[in-house]
Amino acid sequence: MTIDSTKGIAGLKGALRYVRAYRDHVFVVKLGGDVLTDPEVLDDVAAQVGLLQSLGIRIVVVHGGGPQASAMLRRLGHEPVMVAGRRVTDDAALEVAKMVYPGLLSTELLSALRSHQVQAVGLSGVDADLISAHRRPPVAVTEDGTTRSVDYGHVGDIDGVDPRVLVTLMEARFVPVIASLAGDGEGAVYNVNADTVAETLAIALKAEKLIFLTGAPGVLRDRNDPASLVAFADPDDLEGLLQSGAIAGGMRPKVEACIRAATSGVGRTHIIDGRVHDSLLFEVFTGTGAGTMIVGRKEKATYLGVDLADGDRAS
Repeated sequence: MTIDSTKGIAGLKGALRYVRAYRDHVFVVKLGGDVLTDPEVLDDVAAQVGLLQSLGIRIVVVHGGGPQASAMLRRLGHEPVMVAGRRVTDDAALEVAKMVYPGLLSTELLSALRSHQVQAVGLSGVDADLISAHRRPPVAVTEDGTTRSVDYGHVGDIDGVDPRVLVTLMEARFVPVIASLAGDGEGAVYNVNADTVAETLAIALKAEKLIFLTGAPGVLRDRNDPASLVAFADPDDLEGLLQSGAIAGGMRPKVEACIRAATSGVGRTHIIDGRVHDSLLFEVFTGTGAGTMIVGRKEKATYLGVDLADGDRAS
C-alpha cells in the first residue's frame, strides 16, 4: 500500500462523522455566475454535487448568472446597471433574464450534472408557485456614503415559498435546479436576487447547510488581501466589517443572506470559492474548511463547545 492511498483512507475515515451527520439532511447550494462561466469549473462542481447526493444528502441547487446576463445585454446593445451589488431590471434586462437564467444556464448546468449521473430537474420560482413575489417599490440605497432613491424595475421581493415541488423531487432522488425568477398571481415575472432565493429556500426547507459558491475565497477583512480570510464568524463578528464597508459589492448580499439564514433555523452557512478544485467537499468534510462559515449565536456556542475537540477551523 502506498503512502498516498494510506492518506486517502485516513481522509475517508475522517469524513465519516460528517457523512453520518448529514445523511438525509438538505443542503442548498448556490452557484454564482463566476462558477458557471468556466466549463471545467462547472464540471468539477457537478461532480462534487453528485458525490454529496450519492451519500444520501438532499441537494437543492440555486443559480445566478449575472455575468452571463450582463454579457447578453451588451450584445443586445444595453449596458447593465448595478446599485449596491444588485441589478436594476428594466424591460430589456427582464427579457434577458428569462432567456439566460432558466434557458441557457439552466440547460448547461443540467447537462453538467447529467454527465456525472445526477438526475436533475430545472425549475424557476415561477414553476409550481415555488416562489411568490411582488415588484419592489423604490427604496433608499446608500452607496459610497451617498443615499438616493432607486427604482430596481422588474425586481421582485419575495412574499412566500411553496416548497412542495422540491420536497417531492428530493424524495424521488432528483436534484432540483432553481433559476432565480419568481412570479405573482397576476402573471408578472420578476428577477429575484439569487442569493435571496437560496436563503429563502434554505429557511423554508429547514436546511442543514446553505453554501454559496462564488468567485471569491470567502469573507475578507481586507478585500485586497486573501490572507485576511474570516474562516468562522457569527453576526456579531461581521457587524463591524459591514459597517466599515469591508464587506461591500456582491459580497454584501451574500453575507446578509447568510446572517438571516443562520438566525432563522439553517444550521450552518458558508461562502467559498467555487472555482477551487473540490472546495465544496473540503468545506463539508474537513474541519479546516475552504472558506468562511457563518453561524448563529446558538450554533456558535454548540460549535465551539463540541467541534473544537476535533480540530475544526475556529481553533
